[in-house]
Amino acid sequence: MLKRDDIEAAALRLNGQVLDTPCVESRTLSQLTGCQVFLKFENLQYTASFKERGACNKLVQLTPEERSRGVVAMSAGNHAQGVAYHAQRLGLRAVIVMPRFTPGVKVERTRGFGAEVVLHGDSLEESRAHARELSAREGLVFVHPYDDEAIVAGQGTVALEMLRAQPDIDTLVIAVGGGGLISGMATAAKAIRPDIQIVGVQTERFPAMYNAIKGTHLPQGNSTIAEGIAVGTPGTITEAIIRDKVDDMLLVDEGDIEQAIVMLLEIEKTLVEGAGAAGLAAVLKHPERFAGRRVGLVLCGGNIDPMLLASIIERGMVRAGRLARIVVSARDVPGNLARITAIVAEAGANVDEVHHQRAFTLLAAQNVSIELVLQTRGREHIAEVIRQLQAQGFEAALV
Repeated sequence: MLKRDDIEAAALRLNGQVLDTPCVESRTLSQLTGCQVFLKFENLQYTASFKERGACNKLVQLTPEERSRGVVAMSAGNHAQGVAYHAQRLGLRAVIVMPRFTPGVKVERTRGFGAEVVLHGDSLEESRAHARELSAREGLVFVHPYDDEAIVAGQGTVALEMLRAQPDIDTLVIAVGGGGLISGMATAAKAIRPDIQIVGVQTERFPAMYNAIKGTHLPQGNSTIAEGIAVGTPGTITEAIIRDKVDDMLLVDEGDIEQAIVMLLEIEKTLVEGAGAAGLAAVLKHPERFAGRRVGLVLCGGNIDPMLLASIIERGMVRAGRLARIVVSARDVPGNLARITAIVAEAGANVDEVHHQRAFTLLAAQNVSIELVLQTRGREHIAEVIRQLQAQGFEAALV
């Protein structure tokens, strides 16, 4: 099994090749969660993910003969970019197999690092099978995203840096997909501090490792905003380490992750993808589990589709009551819409959208249903806007 010495050796290989990213306390998140929160900003790596660490550690250990053959990897995102970038740095041929429906921005970025991208299959499993075929047919060295000791050792260097920067951390909360990050970090952290607690986090839609460790049979979904940890099959190496060294596994849902993404953006001014927010999502969902503890979270990636981010921000504003949809019923006569918007303005809210509905309504024919999307200061402000509309004789309600 992997040892601390393997991870220390990986750290020496990675010195100067990847960033020793900041690990600092978030005072605001600490106040909000009831525990002392320390954030490790792996989203600041050049490819915006910790995956560089394992990829680089694997590639620099290839023999001259293996280097001459080149490498092949399967990934829908961060592992692809990590392998492609460090292969380019080292002058190696890199072939990356990605599912056919991988977002274009990830495909182009991977190509931008000099890799040959092959789009094949509708799932990671199909892509993995094709990558194995290419490996056998063309003699390429297969670089697994997590089930490889060199990969795991590279990922484990995150824990060495965190405990060097913040030695008082007593709990690490780590996103789990195939398990490369948590198994590497657990190996290093438990060797340094045997009493430290290691907690893994998976999404309710992809609970493969949770099922394996807990003995449950929770169903697997088809998609998640945390696609970086949407892994259907746990790693053999990583599962064994997790069984031995990880203290607990938790699940979070899509709404928890969305909330965490928005909080990190607003409070820390830092952009993370779904997997990168999973740790904070778990702390927010289970505050009693972490109360009073010194918790280290890894912001493990920052590669998120801009359109998805826009949707998450907007949904977050709705949950916070800062974006609201109200329906006002009024007589369909000239001037009423102007009166309604004037009342909204006087109440301090801003009109974002207006929709008139005449046909699809059960109101009397001479009435109209006006749907307003408003920018507000919060739920109390929404209630005040509705009260002022009702005080002026309009029927108004939150949708």
